Amino acid sequence: MEMTDILSVPLKKTSEIDLVKPLKNLIALRFSTADNPENFNDAISELNKLRSLACVRAMDKNEAAIETIARYCDQLAALEGKIPPQDVQIPFKWKDAFDKGSLFSGKMSLTINSISYERMCCLFNLAAFQSQVAAVQSQESDEGLKLAAKLLQSASGIFSYLKANVMGALQQEPTPDLNPEILATLSSLMLAEAQEIFVIKAISDKMKEAIVAKLASQCDEFYAETLKQMKHPTASSVWEREWISKVTGKQLAYHAIAQYYQSRVCNGKKAIGEEIARLQDAIENFKAAQQRISDATAYQDYVNRAQKALAEAQKDNDFIYHERVPDVKILDPVGKALLAKTVPIPERLGGSFKDLFEGLTPVVVHQAMAAWDVRKTEIINVEVGRIREANQMLNGTLASLNLPAALEESAGESLPQSLKDKARAVRQSGGIDILKELIGNLPSLLERNKEILDEAERLLNEERQSDDQLKAQFKERWSRTPSVKLTEAFTSNIAKYRQILANASNADNVVKGKFESHRRGIELLSRPEGELETAVPSASQSAADNSRSPAAAQLRLLMSQVDDLKSEREVLEHELKNATIDMKQQFLGALAQDGAINEPAVSVEKLGQVYGPSQKRIRESIDFQASLIQQIQTLNEDFVKDKAGGKGPSAREELLKELATSHDIHMEVQNNLQEGAKFYNDLTQLLLSFQSKISDFCFARKAEKEELLKDLTSSYAGNASANAPPSEVPGYHATQAREAPARPPPPNFGTSASASSAPTSSAPSAHLTTSPSPMAPQVVPGQTGPAPNHYLPYPIQPYGGMPMPMPMPYGYPSGGAPPNYDYANQAQYQQQQHQQSQQQPQGAPGYPGYNSYPYPYYNPAYPYAPPRPY
Repeated sequence: MEMTDILSVPLKKTSEIDLVKPLKNLIALRFSTADNPENFNDAISELNKLRSLACVRAMDKNEAAIETIARYCDQLAALEGKIPPQDVQIPFKWKDAFDKGSLFSGKMSLTINSISYERMCCLFNLAAFQSQVAAVQSQESDEGLKLAAKLLQSASGIFSYLKANVMGALQQEPTPDLNPEILATLSSLMLAEAQEIFVIKAISDKMKEAIVAKLASQCDEFYAETLKQMKHPTASSVWEREWISKVTGKQLAYHAIAQYYQSRVCNGKKAIGEEIARLQDAIENFKAAQQRISDATAYQDYVNRAQKALAEAQKDNDFIYHERVPDVKILDPVGKALLAKTVPIPERLGGSFKDLFEGLTPVVVHQAMAAWDVRKTEIINVEVGRIREANQMLNGTLASLNLPAALEESAGESLPQSLKDKARAVRQSGGIDILKELIGNLPSLLERNKEILDEAERLLNEERQSDDQLKAQFKERWSRTPSVKLTEAFTSNIAKYRQILANASNADNVVKGKFESHRRGIELLSRPEGELETAVPSASQSAADNSRSPAAAQLRLLMSQVDDLKSEREVLEHELKNATIDMKQQFLGALAQDGAINEPAVSVEKLGQVYGPSQKRIRESIDFQASLIQQIQTLNEDFVKDKAGGKGPSAREELLKELATSHDIHMEVQNNLQEGAKFYNDLTQLLLSFQSKISDFCFARKAEKEELLKDLTSSYAGNASANAPPSEVPGYHATQAREAPARPPPPNFGTSASASSAPTSSAPSAHLTTSPSPMAPQVVPGQTGPAPNHYLPYPIQPYGGMPMPMPMPYGYPSGGAPPNYDYANQAQYQQQQHQQSQQQPQGAPGYPGYNSYPYPYYNPAYPYAPPRPY
């Protein structure tokens, strides 16, 4: 078959746009916090380059260029879900792809500040470019035909996607090329051309005439549908007249091709009359197609073959068959074979995708995530606390009844099996030694956090004292904001952290008290089994006989239910602590859809879905425990009555009860101590971060102070020069002018009168003797002539008249600025630090993470809660 002319869609045109500055400003404003500064400069630059390649520069028609456009579309899709539409201030301007320059052809261009609009235009260009690459493929090779069919089907899918989504993305009248009716037509055209490629491939592969006829008949139908849409009154003005002519010609040609190949099927069946009718119709449509496209040579090979076949068929019919030639309109239509399909647009258009802004999370999402974490932690703490309280009540009840040990009694000195198991568990967990070690670590952990907090408070106090001193010295000339106003939030947070440490210390004392009150039993359980048996009095024969009574048998069944209940609660606690929910995508989706996040509604709904079933099971477990304890107590009364002589509990029973309780207390205290150690370690990291913020603030204030001192010094120097005598003065005046005027003596900084004397052993004196005096002129190496006059009117020293190095937080190298200090914009940096200082820690009133529980969350079963991040 001769090569066909694929209609390719023109590209929309745009111009260079600077994405760097607007996106930098947007990210700095909406996506960065002082706690979590974001730097996406490289990603923004990469996106800017990618847009230039994909949308502005001319590209070769190959798959690599398609991949470039697809990569840009993927990046836009990822970014679109992270940036609220109302925050985008980038004017994306795109021209209509079919613009004819007519005043009556609709909008020639459209500018919208919307990433969604940019993505829709890029998707249009992606589909259009796919059609252009398909049009240049060789139709004489299998690879070219396969690629062309693949690209045209993909283009059809993209245009179909645009038809369904473009109006929602733009929220206004689009340019004509993005009109849903135009997009539907383009999708239909791409599908028809893809089917055409399959017809060409079938003919090239010499497939059966019946198959080729069906494929061509389907192509005829696709082109007929496309032509109908192109001629619609609302769309006809968009298309070039040549397009409508070509589509009409293709529709006629593929109708003729279907009739020609179906006539070959009739020839094989000796249906001569039908063959003649189809050949006549094919020749008529081929000639009509030539006229429509104004090309007399198009499809001429088919015309010649059809005419030759018609002459032979008529000759055979005249001399042999004498069949009546039916009207072509009454013949059965040629069947259809659909191969070309509209391919749905995939989630990622490019072959390999790496989100340039993977770490970009809006500030509101950060806040929503923090509030979510607080809500989730509260639910976990409360539910775990309920489980542990219920277990404590159950264990205490059983221990007071000496169960299940009393059911395992046998005559002699042997220990009950349940007690052996408990003693083994205590020894395997480390026994009393591990508890002593953990308790011994608590004071140092607490003290470390106090020291960090003390250091942070010291930094603030020294900065405030320095500011107050300079304010008193310069009075109204010292015009900067007082430290006490800027540090209110810091001071308030220090008080809150001290209360946190006080609560934690109280929790430590509660745990230590439990340990001390059961120390004897824990120590016994920590001994080897032989020593434990020796320490426990032997059982009597009557106790062994009583353990085989009917009440004992029923109690054993209830003990089995107790074990099952505890196992179920272990599973429940594990599920509560290890449930993982990725709320980030849900919050991002809500932000993209509504422009805001209703965090309470989203979080409460999700918490109900995730933790609701577990909460229900916990309630049912506690209710079941109440009835179970009641049954155990009732049966135990019968069990006790069956004891010989009705005597009270023996020394053995009392000790067994104590050991059972000590086992439970050991496990509880060890768990609490481990949680306490984790609490202190987590709090240490938060306090170090808090101290780092204070150090940054103090450093910025120090830089501002030095700039202000420099300005004040310059003003004094300016006044002195304004009052200087004229240059031409008598000689004796000139001699006197060269001498420094008399000044009051400077304050004594603690140095000796003799510069050559050895420094004293005190650190301040040693420091001062190695530093130049602030009164001394500054000599620049290599400078000629007298040194410039850099005297201050009076020596000014911060920190009570003693030069002191700036204390740095834990983890900083000695001296130097904090890692994130902006030297170039000191005032801006200080303002940022001031804004940061006004942020309250999570858990404080007025912050999304606030709750009314004391911190750390405490109840007798669960004294420690994970510290909340600052």
